[in-house]
Amino acid sequence: MFMRLLDRAEEALIAFLMGAATVIIFIAVVHRFGIGAAADLSAWARSHDMPWLFTAARALFKFFQGINLTWAQELCIYMFVWMAKFGAAYGVRTGIHVGVDVLVNRLPEKRRNGLLLFGLLAGAFFTATVGTLGATFVWEIAHTDQTSADLELPMWLVYLAVPAGSYLMCFRFLQVAWRFFRGAALPHHDYAHVEGLEEVRT
Repeated sequence: MFMRLLDRAEEALIAFLMGAATVIIFIAVVHRFGIGAAADLSAWARSHDMPWLFTAARALFKFFQGINLTWAQELCIYMFVWMAKFGAAYGVRTGIHVGVDVLVNRLPEKRRNGLLLFGLLAGAFFTATVGTLGATFVWEIAHTDQTSADLELPMWLVYLAVPAGSYLMCFRFLQVAWRFFRGAALPHHDYAHVEGLEEVRT
């Protein structure tokens, strides 16, 4: 039950961050080009002696100018960082990370399994180390007054993605290693399969 909830929470967080960042970027781009287009239109209307169009363009320009989206780029960067860290853990669970296994697959089964298990445990050790170093850094920066430039968020909250994502990735390595040790196959992602689309057979 807990594992199912963790899996769903992981997927929901990644999907939310990706979707929200996409929407924010879209709005910011429309806002940026809207200001430029409204300014160009007002200048064109003035040069062609069209006061009604000039007034409308100026009103549109002031409307866009009154919306402050300077924080959008910074927020999207942070959201993509969090998405990448948790997406890496999702990749370990589902087997979508790229790996060069040509030589490994040519080994005898026992040696191959031992090497794969060693690789999984090495990945767990590495991500645990990164998570611990990240947690130490977050702890130290939390005792400072550092904030982000536009959002003025505490920087420890931004960097919290490193230990949180790394520890989750470490857990996923251990989870896959334990299942593999118990006889289960390694997670494998079929790149030709698109979820929701079934093969049409004639």
